[in-house]
Amino acid sequence: MNFDEARALFPLLERVAYLNAGTFGPLARPTADAIAGQLRHDLEHGRSGKPYIDDMAAARTALRGLVAELLAAAPDRVSLTNSTTDGCNIVLAGLGLRPEDEIVTTDAEHFGLAGPVFASGATVRVARVRDLGPEETLEAIVAEVTPRTRLLAVSHVLWTTGIRLDVHALKERTRLPVLVDGAQSVGAVPVEVGALDYYTVSGQKWLCGPDSTGALYVADVEGLRVARPSYFAQESFEPGGRYVPRPGAQRFDPGWLPPGSLKGLATAIALAPAWCFERVREIAARCREALAERVEVITPPDQAGLVTFRPEDDAEAVTAQLLAQRVVVRNLPGTPWVRASCGWWTNDEDVERLACAL
Repeated sequence: MNFDEARALFPLLERVAYLNAGTFGPLARPTADAIAGQLRHDLEHGRSGKPYIDDMAAARTALRGLVAELLAAAPDRVSLTNSTTDGCNIVLAGLGLRPEDEIVTTDAEHFGLAGPVFASGATVRVARVRDLGPEETLEAIVAEVTPRTRLLAVSHVLWTTGIRLDVHALKERTRLPVLVDGAQSVGAVPVEVGALDYYTVSGQKWLCGPDSTGALYVADVEGLRVARPSYFAQESFEPGGRYVPRPGAQRFDPGWLPPGSLKGLATAIALAPAWCFERVREIAARCREALAERVEVITPPDQAGLVTFRPEDDAEAVTAQLLAQRVVVRNLPGTPWVRASCGWWTNDEDVERLACAL
C-alpha cells in the first residue's frame, strides 16, 4: 500500500488538514465499516446467545494478540481496557501504596496519569520538566528518586512539549518499577516494553480506533493485586466463597468492551502500513521546519508525532481560527501553546496549510 492509497482510507482528509491525533485519530472507512457491521448484526440478530458470546470472546483474543505485537510483548501480559487512564488506575489501585511510599512523576503529565497518581494515597514527588529538553528531563526525574520511591509514573511522549522520554534508560538507571503512559507513543513511534513494568495504550489516538478502547501491559501479573475485579477477571467463582482469577493479565480486564469496538480497533491496527513510523518521523520534521519559519517551536527535533508551538496571538483563539479554515490542531490548556499531531496519513499539503494559515 503506497502513501496515496493509505491516505485515501480516511474520508475526512479529503476536506480537512487533520492534525489532532494526539486527541483523536481520524477514522478510516474500514474501521467505521467494522463497527457499523457489528451494530447491524446486533440490530438484526440481537446481543445474546452462545454464538454471540463466542464471537465476542474471539474478538477479545484477536485484539489482545494485535496489541501484544505493537508492544513486542506476550499476549498473556496484555489487559484490554477502556483507556490509558483506565490502565493507570488499575496499576495504582493494585499496588496498594501508602503515605510513606513515594511516587515520582513530572509536572508535564496528562491528568489521565496524574489523577490516579495523586489519588493513590502515596506521597508524590514532582520533577519540574516543562521547560526542559529530553536529557534534562531524564536527569530531573532521577534527581527526585529517594530510598522511599516505590514507582516512577511518566509518559513515553509528553502530551505538552512532545518530548520523547527514554523510559528504558530511566528503568536501567533507577531499577525501580516504571508505569508508562503510552497515550502519545503507541502508533506514533515503535514501542518495545522490554524491562518496563507497566505500559498503557490508547486505542482512539494514534491507532485511529474507536472511542473508549485501550490496553495495559503488566510484566509481573502475580505481583499486582486485582483491586477492581470485573466479570472478565474471574476464571471461576463460588457464591459465598472466593473467586479464582483468570490466568495472565486478563484478570485485570476492567469490563465489557462492545464487539464493534473490539473489531474496529483490530481493523484500525491492521491498516497501519509497514512504513508508518518512518513517515511520522519525516512529516513531523517537515512540520517543525515549516513552523519554525513563522513561530516559536517548543518541541525539539527528532521526537515523535507531536509538534508544539507558541503562536503570536492567544493560543485558544488561534486554534479556533485555524478550525474555521479546516485546519484541526489543539491548544494546550494552561499554556500559551498549540499542538499539531503528525500521523502517517499526514501529507505535505496539510503541513503547508497549517503554516500558511499562521
